[in-house]
Amino acid sequence: MSNKTLVFTATYNESENIEKFLDIALKVRNIDLLIIDDNSPDLTFKIVENYQKKFQNLFLIKRDTKLGLDTAHKLSFEFAKKNNYQNLITLDADLSHDPNQIEKFISNLENYPFVIGSRYIEGGKNNMKLSRLFLSYFGNKLIKFILKIPCEEFTTSFRGFNLNKLNKFNINNVQSRGYSFFMETIYWIDKAGYEIKQLPIIFEDRDKGRSKISKVESFRTLKNLFIIKTRY
Repeated sequence: MSNKTLVFTATYNESENIEKFLDIALKVRNIDLLIIDDNSPDLTFKIVENYQKKFQNLFLIKRDTKLGLDTAHKLSFEFAKKNNYQNLITLDADLSHDPNQIEKFISNLENYPFVIGSRYIEGGKNNMKLSRLFLSYFGNKLIKFILKIPCEEFTTSFRGFNLNKLNKFNINNVQSRGYSFFMETIYWIDKAGYEIKQLPIIFEDRDKGRSKISKVESFRTLKNLFIIKTRY
């Protein structure tokens, strides 16, 4: 593990996307790539295992059951710190985030402790279907209004952490489960006093496979938003 940057994605039933994701991500120079798979019934992990035969910088953690997105991200932090990586970059494996942008995140982590890909700043774009776009856009506006944090994006997982700089941030403080995990992570980074650097990204709606975001997730995020506001 000679590289200083770890790129991480969580997978569950991404067999239709994972090969293209790996083909792009593994071309990025000077990174290691970690996949955490929750025992995908479509055998996504088998595809990753085949790639491991060719790429020594590809690591796979296969869990026995579906344990959730938040626990996978916390495990990636544990893996990164245990193996002394300077940077951790997280993104989705369904190609809604462009792996070609990883180098831009690495470059910005030289100067900033935390960077996030934003669909809602100049140069960014969200190509979700209209109903999901509406919920995402106004949901992020509401989160910003309630939490009073100077950031336009709270819910995308395309983000980078300079672990050497973020010594006052503890990922285990984040208690929200599911997709609310991403919102609360921003809360704790801001509470610790770190600057949030937003980078414009173009978010593409997946064209293969099914979204893992359930309809109830929006209501859970709203509930957790008010829990964060009133509890801390």
